[in-house]
Amino acid sequence: MTTGSLATGLWGRVEQQDFRGRVRGVLLGSALGDALGAPVAGLSLDGIREAHGAQGLTECVPAHGRRGAVTAATQLTLFTVDGLIRAHVRRDTGAWHPPTDVHHAYLRWAATQHDWGPDERRADNGWLAQEEWLYARRDPARACLTGFGDAVLGTLEHPKNPAARDSGATVRSAPFGLLVGWEPALVLQLAVECAAQSHGHPAASLSAGAFAVIVHGLTRGEGLDAAVQRALGLLGSRAGGQPVTDALQRATAAVTQGVPSPRIIESLHAGDGRNAEDALAVAVYCAMVAEDVRHGLRLAVNHGGDSASSGALCGALLGALHGETALPAAWLADLEGRATLLELCDDFALEMTQGPALHGPALSSPGWLARYPRG
Repeated sequence: MTTGSLATGLWGRVEQQDFRGRVRGVLLGSALGDALGAPVAGLSLDGIREAHGAQGLTECVPAHGRRGAVTAATQLTLFTVDGLIRAHVRRDTGAWHPPTDVHHAYLRWAATQHDWGPDERRADNGWLAQEEWLYARRDPARACLTGFGDAVLGTLEHPKNPAARDSGATVRSAPFGLLVGWEPALVLQLAVECAAQSHGHPAASLSAGAFAVIVHGLTRGEGLDAAVQRALGLLGSRAGGQPVTDALQRATAAVTQGVPSPRIIESLHAGDGRNAEDALAVAVYCAMVAEDVRHGLRLAVNHGGDSASSGALCGALLGALHGETALPAAWLADLEGRATLLELCDDFALEMTQGPALHGPALSSPGWLARYPRG
């Protein structure tokens, strides 16, 4: 692929602070939606109401042994960020192929999904791979486990798991949308290429690309309608993009159908609600009709589809729209891995806005290169 710069121009202090707030909003919002939806993933709407009352799930409840627990969606999103930072750092060496750096990051995630001894958690893998709480299997998509089960890089010409259509690649793709110095078409291309490393079905990889483009537009200050229309325009030239285009059009049309309800949300499912484009449609619709972040996320998880995925996708969109200060404080207080998420958010913002001051021919920070090794 042809790539652009990860960051462009000089950043003013206010711009840096706004960008950091958007990054935090996207990644923390995604994790909150993931944690809210995790306890009801796999349940029908009737099952959700039976377990949590007529209003469905309205607050974070325990899953995986604790309140605020996240799934593999958040784990993989963190490693996406790690891979993008390393891609930026590695430009100093003349190496510039972000899909490869992101793939290496996903292989580091795959190592957390096995019962490795402490010697496997090498310091030269960078700091994120040392985080003990990430060494837990949290319902990863099978295609993620098999896609990263060996070191072979899946490509668009030779994708891994060509039939995999679930949202396992889409939910890890919000960080591509934070590359605000890239043109939208390049954001789409990078997200699609990285999705094909585990999910080869065109609807899955293009859902990941469309989602990244929407996040990109929001992070740049566009409205949600404009960001969705941009994604639709880019999808029009991609083979296999019709199911994703149809899903986004269902989402925008549903906004006019009256008071938001589970009935409307379930009408967005073209199949059983488990396909990537279905989760994306639910997330976009819920973000469009949300009164606030809490309301939008509750809508996004109370349906019979992939609640954790649609919650994570919607949380990223709402976080990009409104920033970190709009996220529910009580939910954030319980969020698993919040300190790690915040640290990685701020590292990403620092690299994107001040990378040349951290590494380069004239100046390098040994601490930074230990956190994000070039090798």
